[in-house]
Amino acid sequence: MALATLTTKGQVTIPKAIRDNLKINFGDKIEIIVIEKKREAIIRPVSKKVDDLFCKLYKPGRKTVSVETMDDAIRNRMKNKFK
Repeated sequence: MALATLTTKGQVTIPKAIRDNLKINFGDKIEIIVIEKKREAIIRPVSKKVDDLFCKLYKPGRKTVSVETMDDAIRNRMKNKFK
């Protein structure tokens, strides 16, 4: 069990062990579900949607590369890494 303290501003820092377990990082979204009858809350990470990632890899001026070229680069990297 991990404990956290509520600040005067109503903020809570999620302990590192919990963040690691939930695989959440700075800027990630979390969902808090309140169970009123039990006075409990469930915290869970919100899955990233494709729309959130759209255009993250785009860099103006970069040449396009074929899938075959990418596959070759990955294959060569793995061969070199595990010689």
